[in-house]
Amino acid sequence: MKIKTFYALFLLSLIFSGIRLKAQDEVAIKPLNGEINFDGQVAEPEWKLSTNFPLSMHYPVFNKPTTENSEVYITFDDNYLWIGAILYYNNINELVSTSKKRDERSGNSDSFGILLDSYDDNENGLAFFTMPSGLKIDYAISNDGQGGGPGGSSNYTWNSYWDVKTVTTENAWHVEMRIPFSSLRFQSVNDVTKMGLIINRNISHHNEKYTYPAIDNKYGRGANLRPSFSQTIVFDGIQERNPVYISPYILGGTSKNNELNETEDEYISSDDPEITGGLDVKYNINGNMTLDLTVNTDFAQVEADNQVVNLTRYSLFFPEKRLFFQERASIFSFDLGGRQNLFYSRKIGISPDGDVVDILGGARLVGRAGKWDVGFLNMNTEAYNGYAAENFGVARLRKQVINENSYVGGMVTSRIDFDGNYNIAYGLDGIFKLTDVDYLEVKLAQTQDKDIESKALSMDPTYFTIFMERRSEEGFTYDAKYSYWGKNFNPESGFMMLNNIQRFKTTLGYGWFPGENSSIYDISAGVDFDLVSRLENGGTESMQVSPEFRMNFKNGFGFFTSLAYNEEGILEDFYLDDDVFVPAKDYSFWNVRNMFFTPRTKKLVGRLGLNGGEFYDGTQYTFDLDADFNLSASFQFSATYRYDRVEFSTRNQQFSNNIARVKATYMLNTKISLSSFVQYNEGGNIIVTNLRLHYNPRDGNDLYVVFNDLRNADKSGAVPKMPSYLSRTLMLKYTHTFRL
Repeated sequence: MKIKTFYALFLLSLIFSGIRLKAQDEVAIKPLNGEINFDGQVAEPEWKLSTNFPLSMHYPVFNKPTTENSEVYITFDDNYLWIGAILYYNNINELVSTSKKRDERSGNSDSFGILLDSYDDNENGLAFFTMPSGLKIDYAISNDGQGGGPGGSSNYTWNSYWDVKTVTTENAWHVEMRIPFSSLRFQSVNDVTKMGLIINRNISHHNEKYTYPAIDNKYGRGANLRPSFSQTIVFDGIQERNPVYISPYILGGTSKNNELNETEDEYISSDDPEITGGLDVKYNINGNMTLDLTVNTDFAQVEADNQVVNLTRYSLFFPEKRLFFQERASIFSFDLGGRQNLFYSRKIGISPDGDVVDILGGARLVGRAGKWDVGFLNMNTEAYNGYAAENFGVARLRKQVINENSYVGGMVTSRIDFDGNYNIAYGLDGIFKLTDVDYLEVKLAQTQDKDIESKALSMDPTYFTIFMERRSEEGFTYDAKYSYWGKNFNPESGFMMLNNIQRFKTTLGYGWFPGENSSIYDISAGVDFDLVSRLENGGTESMQVSPEFRMNFKNGFGFFTSLAYNEEGILEDFYLDDDVFVPAKDYSFWNVRNMFFTPRTKKLVGRLGLNGGEFYDGTQYTFDLDADFNLSASFQFSATYRYDRVEFSTRNQQFSNNIARVKATYMLNTKISLSSFVQYNEGGNIIVTNLRLHYNPRDGNDLYVVFNDLRNADKSGAVPKMPSYLSRTLMLKYTHTFRL
C-alpha cells in the first residue's frame, strides 16, 4: 500500500508541475485604422500602423540570424482578420515557386502562412498558407501536431472560405490574406477574444524556416506547427458571425461494368446511367458551434485509393477522403493504437464488400463550449445487396483540465441496422501534460453487441491502455505503452485488426544536434521493443526488437537504418498468393530496413527504401522508390514503384509483385487543374486509371469531371476471353454554395 501511495503522490506532483502559462506575454492586435486595397501588395501606410511580428530562424539552426529579412503585419476590422507580409530577398532570382494547386503539400517552394489556434486551446489549429503563385493551402491540425489515429494530425481535406493575393517585386514577394471571422470558430469573454498564433516562412533556396514566436527545433519535426508553442494574441471587440452555407449539387454520368455470369463462362455487360442531386448545409450556430446537414451524400470527386501489397495477416487501413467528414474530424478520434480507432468514418457508406452504399442523410455538430470539445454525428445509409439499412451515431465530449495540454473525455458510438442488430462502443480517455515534454495518456473502452454476450464488469469486451512519452528529439527520449484488447472487444463503427491480445511497446533513444558549424542537422539512435501476446494462453503473437539509427543533414539529405529480430506465432495458414502461404507454427527471423531521402526543397525529390532478410521460413526483399518532379508552377509529375519478392525455398514457393503509380497534374492557374492517376498492381492483375478536372472559381463553387477505369493488365490466355475493361465511369458534378 505504501508503494502505491508513493507512486500516486509522485504522479500528482508530475501533473501539477506541468501547470504553467505560456512563456510569452499576450500580444494585442491593433484594429485597422483606415482601409486596405486588397491587391496583394503591402503598400498602404495602414499596414505600418498595425501589429508587427519579427521572425526568428527555426531551421536549420535555432535562433541564428535570418538570411533574408521579413516584415509581417496583422490587423483586423469588423469582418476580416488581415495578414500582410513583405518577404525580402538579397537576390530575387532565388525565389522558388513550383505550384498553383490548392492544398499543395510539397516542400520545395517558398511559402508563407499562419497557424491560428482559434480557441486558444493549445491543441488544435487552422493553417492558412500560400506560395508566390498565390495558391491557397488550408488544413486543420489536431492533437498538438503529434499524429496518431486515422488520418494523422494534419487534415488537408479541410477547406475554408478566405482570400489571398500575392505580388512579386524586384526585391521581395508580397502577401495579403483576409480571413473572414465567419470562417473561424472562437470564444469571446466580455468582448475579448484570445487565439494562438504561429507565423511560418519557408525559403527553399536556403533550406531555411523562420517562425514567430521563436520555436526551438529540439522539440522535433513539425514543432513549428504545434499549437502548444503558439503566441497568444488578443482581439478587442470582434463579433461572431453566424452565416448559413447552402450547397446543393447536381451529379450526372454513366457507369459500364463487365462482370462474369453465374457459371463464369461469359462476361455480361451492364450500363448504369445516373442523374441525381443532393444538398449540404453548414450553419454556424454561434462562434463556437457548427451544424452540418447532408442529404444524399456522394463520392464523385474522391480520388482512387492507392494500390498496395499486403504481406501481413492483418487488415489494411485506407484514409477518409470525403469532405463532409473532415471539419474538426479530430474530435471524433479515439485512438486504439496505430491505425485502430473506436470510430472510423469510412465504415459509413461503404459495404463490407467495398462497394459504395448510398448515404440517405445525416448531421454532425462540432465545436467548443467553454473548455469542452463537443462532437455529435448521426448518419443513415440505405439497404444494399442483402445488407440492411443502417444508422451510425457518435457522441464525443472532451474537457481541458489542469493545464493547457491536458484533457479528459468520453465517447459513445452506435451502429444499428433495421434488422435489429446493434453494436455499441463507449470509452473514457485522458491525456496529461506532466512537464514541458512528458505526457501521460490513459484510455478505457468497451463494446456491446447483440450477437456477443458480454458483461460490463468483465474484461472480455474491454480495451485498456496506458502510455507515456517524451515529445523531444534532444537528449534522452522514450515512450512506453501497455495495451489490452479483450476477446469480445469489437467496435463495428471503428477500425480494428485484432483482439484477445495484450501489447507492450517501448522505445529508448538519444538524440543530439551537432551545432551551427556542422553539416549534420541531427542524429538519433535507439532501440524499439514490441511484444504482442495472446490472452488465452500467453503465446506470442508477434515480437520485435529493433536497434535504429537516423541522421539528417542541413542540406536536406538523410537516411534511416534498422536491424530487427522478429518472432511470429501463426495459428492459421495465411496466403500471400493462391499458391504461396505461410504455414501455421512459430517462427524467428532477422531482417533489415533502410531508407534514404533527398532534400524536399529541390525540384526533384526522391525517397528510396531497401528492406530485406529472413521472412518466416523464407526470405523477403523489397525495393521501394518514390520520385516527385516539380517541373514548374504549372506542371507536376510523380512516380512510385515497389517490388516485393518472397521465396520459401524449402517449400519451392515464390511470390513477387510489382506496383507502379504515376500521377501528373497540370495547373492552368490557381482555379483550374487537371490530374491523372494511373496505378498498376501485378498481384491483382489490374490497371486503375483516375482522371479529374477541377474548376474552383471561388470557395464553395466546384465543378468536377471524373473518369475512372478499371481493367485487367494481362488478358492473354484467359478463359473466358476478357473484355477490354472491367468497369468504366464518367461523372460530372457541380456544387454551388449560397451564403445567407
